[in-house]
Amino acid sequence: MKKLLLILFLSLSFLSCKAQGLMTEKNNFTRQDTLRGSITPERIWWDLTYYHLDVKVNPDKKFISGKNTIKYKVLSVHNTMQIDLQAPLKITKVTQDEKELEVIHDGNAHFVKLLKKQIIGKTDSIIVHYTGNPKEAIRAPWDGGFSWRKDKNGNHFVATSCQGLGASVWWPCKDHMYDEVENMRISVTVPSNLMDVSNGRLESVKKHGEYTTYNWYVDNPINNYGVNVNIGDYTHFSEVFDGEKGDLDMDYYVLKYNLEKAKKHFKDAPKMMKAFEHWFGPYPFYEDGFKLVEVPYLGMEHQSSVTYGNQYKQGYLGRDLSGTGWGLKFDFIIIHEAGHEWFANNITNKDIADMWIHESFTNYSESLFIDYYYGKKAASEYVIGLRNSISNKAPIIGKYNVNKEGSGDMYNKGGNMLHTLRQLVNNDEKWRSILRKMNKVFYHQTVTTKQIENFLSKEVGINLEAFFDQYLRNKKIPTLTYKIKNNTLTYSWINVVDNFNMPLKIYLNDKEKWIYPSTEKQEIILKDKETDFKIDSNFYISVKN
Repeated sequence: MKKLLLILFLSLSFLSCKAQGLMTEKNNFTRQDTLRGSITPERIWWDLTYYHLDVKVNPDKKFISGKNTIKYKVLSVHNTMQIDLQAPLKITKVTQDEKELEVIHDGNAHFVKLLKKQIIGKTDSIIVHYTGNPKEAIRAPWDGGFSWRKDKNGNHFVATSCQGLGASVWWPCKDHMYDEVENMRISVTVPSNLMDVSNGRLESVKKHGEYTTYNWYVDNPINNYGVNVNIGDYTHFSEVFDGEKGDLDMDYYVLKYNLEKAKKHFKDAPKMMKAFEHWFGPYPFYEDGFKLVEVPYLGMEHQSSVTYGNQYKQGYLGRDLSGTGWGLKFDFIIIHEAGHEWFANNITNKDIADMWIHESFTNYSESLFIDYYYGKKAASEYVIGLRNSISNKAPIIGKYNVNKEGSGDMYNKGGNMLHTLRQLVNNDEKWRSILRKMNKVFYHQTVTTKQIENFLSKEVGINLEAFFDQYLRNKKIPTLTYKIKNNTLTYSWINVVDNFNMPLKIYLNDKEKWIYPSTEKQEIILKDKETDFKIDSNFYISVKN
């Protein structure tokens, strides 16, 4: 019982680690929530094309200052642009064509009044200057902002994390998931005894006195919360992975005194890449390479700059969240956070209410990693073991247009939903082809739940509308009621949404059979010796005798 309680505690802790505020109940929304979470008139008229984020970090004072050049394409005529930046940071000025613009501040939303006429189809830019002491992440990544720490040698060890809370907690941007910039530069100026590691590839390093600027270039679309700054006394090693699209650079940045430990432990990274390219298709960001970067918190899926803080342990900080033993066969943070390169960074939700698209698929990627190296039975045991931490207290999908995630069940319940869907496909090669096609069809796109539902229904060949209504929009678990009497098996679904008619695999005396329950009672006449009745445990349902 103590072991079970520990697993439940750790699992629930992890469920809140990725999106700040994920486990916080909130039903009363404000104007600020709407400005943050909706596609406002001041957002929809312009399309992001390019950022150049140029920021100087002073760790001694926990202070940052800089500017963001925002290039955009005009989609419709408008003269007011919404830029997001969260207090206590302040916008000091905004310019276009070297002319300072009026800015009307409304909480964390800032409305820039453009002077010149905006011409449809034309590309233009503004420069937003800002400064201040950004929100400090007290317990990153459970809450967001800057983590200001020091390593064991007394050197500053600094990193950002902001999923859910939003990138505007530390830099000015169009802070909504629906619009991704096509490419960007990240210039970070830090004390010269330290190094910055950010997304993409390092273009140049320029030293100027006591400070040094690291210039990074991201050659692919990137979501706002995927952008990161990591500052420390880093050293670097690398390898080249022979991938589906050719040579892939895999770079590792760790604190200098952890170098030898990291060289041994990070062998899970190429193993991850091999397994996930098998299941999901080519790594989505060959142009930017893959990085694993040590940080002073647990870790997060920053695009091409995945952050790592799992203390060089197997499992989740040395523990198995599934309670099966399989979770200790790999470093949880390396596998889970890198899995997000396909689900979150390649395929990205438009509204954070649909964050299950990120977390459910990535949760299930852990099982698929095990499947690749240890077999299907081990993979099933792992994902089924994660059911212990499912709460079923609220739906997986959150509230739209107010920047509100759904239930933390998007992790383990979502993973088990997909594992159940795999049973309905009942063909592992087809299942693999569906996952690969999904990453190809939605390559570098922002999507809605409906798009993913329609795609899977078409590819699986089953109308999955009720299936997804049941698992994503309902907190009840479908329950099969049954009884065996006088050589007759009687069964039906309860606790289900309308039109829920999911087929189910059962075993009669260990012989496989499919049944097709509905809310109406159905019967099967059993043979004389068919007395041993079992439900396939790979289906995430409840059973009531």
